[in-house]
Amino acid sequence: MPEPVQRVLLKLSGEALGGSAGAGIDAGVIRRIAGEVAQAQADGLEIGVVLGGGNLFRGAALAQTGMDRVTGDQMGMLATIMNGLAFRDVLRAQGCAAQLMSAFPVGSMVAGFSQQQALQWLDAGQVVIFAGGTGNPFFTTDTAACLRAVEMGADLVLKATKVDGIYDRDPARHADARRFEALSYDDVIQRDLQVMDLTAICLCRDHGLPLMVFDMDAPGALRRIASGEHVGTLVDEHGA
Repeated sequence: MPEPVQRVLLKLSGEALGGSAGAGIDAGVIRRIAGEVAQAQADGLEIGVVLGGGNLFRGAALAQTGMDRVTGDQMGMLATIMNGLAFRDVLRAQGCAAQLMSAFPVGSMVAGFSQQQALQWLDAGQVVIFAGGTGNPFFTTDTAACLRAVEMGADLVLKATKVDGIYDRDPARHADARRFEALSYDDVIQRDLQVMDLTAICLCRDHGLPLMVFDMDAPGALRRIASGEHVGTLVDEHGA
C-alpha cells in the first residue's frame, strides 16, 4: 500500500478541462477540479500541476493538415499556458494560493521556469502550475510532468484520467477489460499500455518516482491519495 505523501505532481489533460465536449474550458468542470486541488492543498499537500492543451490545440493532429510539426507543437505549448492562466485564477478565486510559470517566458503574462523559485513557492504552501510543456517540440506534457516532478522532488506523479486506473484494454470498448492494482515500470513498457509516453515512463523508472493513475472524478481522490490510500493503479519498481 502507498504511504502518505507530502508533495505530488498532478498531470491533468487539457481534455479534462473541456468536460463532456473535451474542447474549450467547461466552467463547472474547472471549478470542481480546482476545488479538489484547493481542499488537498488546505490539508497540507504540496501540489505542482502540469496541464495539457489538447482541449484547445493538438500539435500532432495539426501536423496532419500539412502544418509544420514544430509550429503545431509550439501552438500546443501556448494552449497549455492559456489553460494554466485559467486554472490559476480559478484556484485563487477559491482562496487557494497559486502561481504559474512556463517553460518559456511570455512577455509580462507568465514568468519563465525557475527550479529555485518553484521550490520556494511549494515550500510556502502554494500550488505551482507548470505550463509550456518542456519548451521543446516533440515532447509531450506527460514527459513535462515527470520532468518537473523530478526537479521538484515530488513523492508521486498523479496522472488524472477518465477511468479508475490502468486496464489491459480500453474499458469503454471492452466489457471484460481487467484493471491492474499495481504494475512495474517495465510491465507498462512491455505491455505497451500507453499510460504515458515512453520517455515519461523511463524518467519515472530511472529516478524511482512512483506513478499513480486515477479517476479525477472520484470525490476526494487527491485527499485520499495524500493520506496514503491506494486509489487507482500504482506504477513503481515493484509492481504487483
